[in-house]
Amino acid sequence: MATAAEDYRHFLQPATVSKLANLDLIARLVVEGFITGLHRSPYHGFSVEFAEHRPYNPGDDIRHIDWKVYAKTHRFYRKEYQEETNLKAWLLVDASGSMGFSSHAVSKLAYATWLSASLAYLMMHQRDAVGLVTFDEKIRRYLPPRSVFSYLNVLLQELHKTESAAQTRIAPTLHQMAERIHRRGLIMLFSDLLDDPQEILSGLKHFRHNHHEVIVFHILDPYERHFDFKQDAIFVDLETGEKLATQPWQVRGEYRQMVAGHIETLKRQCRENRIDYVLMDTSESFERALLQYLVKRKRIGG
Repeated sequence: MATAAEDYRHFLQPATVSKLANLDLIARLVVEGFITGLHRSPYHGFSVEFAEHRPYNPGDDIRHIDWKVYAKTHRFYRKEYQEETNLKAWLLVDASGSMGFSSHAVSKLAYATWLSASLAYLMMHQRDAVGLVTFDEKIRRYLPPRSVFSYLNVLLQELHKTESAAQTRIAPTLHQMAERIHRRGLIMLFSDLLDDPQEILSGLKHFRHNHHEVIVFHILDPYERHFDFKQDAIFVDLETGEKLATQPWQVRGEYRQMVAGHIETLKRQCRENRIDYVLMDTSESFERALLQYLVKRKRIGG
């Protein structure tokens, strides 16, 4: 029989959360599943305590009562948050046409949306300020960083209505944001990076030149990585509409080499420029990505 902890950890799986429609619920369940996992080796050294507690006094806002503590102690305690930290984080979400691809129940954009929403939920619980940028060929929407928890709803609503469209041009958005963000912060890019790698890296290095910390979440569909198509197929470019008929088995070897080379170039140059690079598969648990954020957050301080 599964325990409650094991049930929560199911929500780290994209296939599980794909059955839910509410983005706020997805973010909360993913984070709670992740926190459950932190109490197990090898993650027990990390802390994501959101607050200290103090007894509830008449007149206190009941919204801050910790009902989980009440369930265990039958006493009312409220969460007493620590002072707001100085960290400002920007979530840069690629919403170009190629992000709409999926070989299963989860598209790359859906995966990016759920992951960025979960990170926003986690960061705002830790009193960090979070902003959002959605883009394709250019910036679609810019929401500046805020740390008040009510702002999370604004971010989630924007993510929820974001759809994949238009062609990919990553570098201009990166350069534009690097010029726009003056205060040192944490930049998190969510993209399939299907663009010129040198131009992408030029934009990422612009952030590093300005002393920002950067995490790149390279999100790919498993079929994009391994090209495991079994039958003759007509492939359609989601951004240009161009069609190509082929027998996958004939080009699979060369295709895999090209993808591996693209990934290796990005990974190596990110490492050389002290940029955290995380290759994610849309069938993969969110756990590793959330842990990568905690590692970076601990390194930054706070």
